[in-house]
Amino acid sequence: MAVSRVALVSGGNRGIGLEIARQLARRGMLVVIGSRDLEKGQAAAKTIIDEGYPTEVVRLDITDEASVAAAVEEIVLRHGRIDILVNNAAILIDGPGGFKSSLFELKADTARQTFETNVLGPLRLTQAVVPIMERNGYGRIVNLSSGAGQLSDMRSGFPAYRMSKTALNALTRITASELASTNIKVNAVCPGWVRTDMGGAEAERPVEIGAETPVWLATLPENGPTGGFFRDKRSIPW
Repeated sequence: MAVSRVALVSGGNRGIGLEIARQLARRGMLVVIGSRDLEKGQAAAKTIIDEGYPTEVVRLDITDEASVAAAVEEIVLRHGRIDILVNNAAILIDGPGGFKSSLFELKADTARQTFETNVLGPLRLTQAVVPIMERNGYGRIVNLSSGAGQLSDMRSGFPAYRMSKTALNALTRITASELASTNIKVNAVCPGWVRTDMGGAEAERPVEIGAETPVWLATLPENGPTGGFFRDKRSIPW
């Protein structure tokens, strides 16, 4: 099968990231799974390879600038390009109390760790990948955000996670604005409440449904949107 594009999915070794990788591979992309644990990444990639789709793995810790640089360099050395970046890797470590976790009990270190992964991680990857996309005249960047980060519907609970996703939305808008004159489209997506390790067993959506809109944004045509926030392939308020 001919490969049309090269896609990097951070945190692609499990959950919605793995399903995004699988759906992109089924659409003819050469998918590279970014995983902190190389063995777990290779095991995840094998589930896609066993379906007959080429899939690769790079060791990637988005909290480590050197790891980001090395992963991107490795992909470019192999393929000469990165056409699609899905910033999927994220953490949710707020506590105690889950949905009832209070801002007034939030530890500074929890906020720092959350922003390091959920905001600075995507920033590092975007900064590393965009020059490659610009050189090749094509790019699609998808930031996995959340309705929990919507200012228009902001509530209490998970304060560090909520603030990090609001900041990721800001990063999306800024990046899209700076790249408005290029063929690089940058969008954020809320996949909904998805049954993953993070979402939990009670979540209402399977990963197959949660991955559909990120994959749609990753494969937008030239007349597709940029600088938007989407759920179920429809624009939603910031």
